Amino acid sequence: MSERLTYTERLEAGQRQRKHMRRADHAGWNASARDEEPKTLLKRSDKGRIPKLVKLKYERMAASAFAYFRGAATVMAYDLSLGPNSGILNQICGDAHVSNLGAYEGADGRLVFDINDFDESMVGPFEWDVKRMATSILLAGREAGVKEARCREAVEMMLASYREGIIGLTKMTVLSAERHQVKRLGDLPSIEQVLEIAERSTPLHSLDTLTEETKGGERIFRTKPPTLERLTGLVAQQVRDSLTTYRDSLLPERRRLLDRYRVLDVAFKVVGTGSVGLRDYVVYLEGNGEDDPLFLQVKEEVASAYAPYLGGASPAHQGQRVAEAERAMQFQSDPFLGWTTLDGRDYLVRQLNDHKAAIDITTLKSATLPEYAGLCGELLARGHARAGDCAMIAGYLGNSERFDEAILRFAVAYANQSERDWKKLVAELKH
Repeated sequence: MSERLTYTERLEAGQRQRKHMRRADHAGWNASARDEEPKTLLKRSDKGRIPKLVKLKYERMAASAFAYFRGAATVMAYDLSLGPNSGILNQICGDAHVSNLGAYEGADGRLVFDINDFDESMVGPFEWDVKRMATSILLAGREAGVKEARCREAVEMMLASYREGIIGLTKMTVLSAERHQVKRLGDLPSIEQVLEIAERSTPLHSLDTLTEETKGGERIFRTKPPTLERLTGLVAQQVRDSLTTYRDSLLPERRRLLDRYRVLDVAFKVVGTGSVGLRDYVVYLEGNGEDDPLFLQVKEEVASAYAPYLGGASPAHQGQRVAEAERAMQFQSDPFLGWTTLDGRDYLVRQLNDHKAAIDITTLKSATLPEYAGLCGELLARGHARAGDCAMIAGYLGNSERFDEAILRFAVAYANQSERDWKKLVAELKH
């Protein structure tokens, strides 16, 4: 085991980082610091994607300012890199926003609500996650028709919840912090609705929506171009073959579970916003008969949007990078979470839809947005604490609201910037 500083030393180390970057200095955002336009950054991220689907990606991003923000993680990564940071490095989600939280079934069969997207995850300045989450609350609230003052209150709620969560977890024993469960889930109507949807979102439900029965009685994937296309031939066989490597990436006790299924069919599926254009396959497996389906998503992973700006050790395999971050930051992870390689590309593998559901941001009205924002802050704090050193973060944050106030000012400025960037994208797409 490597040497570790004492609890007090780590708190004090976090406090000393305020000299490196004052908490008030997080408020800064200056678009004139950009040397590259968002359009250039986005086009660069399209390299290697399926050309015919890139247009669909931009169509989805053009739907709203928040949709643009979701698809423009590469732009925000660049923007965050332009200024100073706290110097406190932690495993970050990388794409922390209000729609990247959702319900899913944990390994013990119970529903979990947690951060659920780690495509951009790396070790980086902890506050980059906080800034992205805060900005997303403003944009989501505006899209839902919530008044600006209330949107800002929601951001304040998230920031206070994050700070208090970090400080609270710091005071726990190591094992207590590792086992910490968020208690407020059952008290939020918006989360209750998500959990109710998740209860119904079973593999059997996916069986009806994704597959159809042939005249011979065999079940195969439906074809719904361009979002779902059944595959046969070489690519389908390559996907099947890649499951052997995937099996090796599973935790040992999960390999036996996978061995109880057999592969029946393979399809190509379009998912998400920022991920559109990357290769994404769905594998239909069967366990004990036709009423025991399992759907695995084999999702292409490329380098994190933050990779050009952050050094440090990270798995060379991009699917492994994402899976290990997910296992570290989540309270419970998908038991089928793993990775594989297919035709020279890296992939993450996970269940496609096992009791999964996410919040509809249009339901985040004035009464519910602050409460949901508070939950976002607490879950982000828990993720950071599980995967890093919350004592250093706690030392840096302190008990005052200086950090909160600065991040709120940044979020307002960056949300406004995102709206301008979105309008520019929409105008460009019309020409």
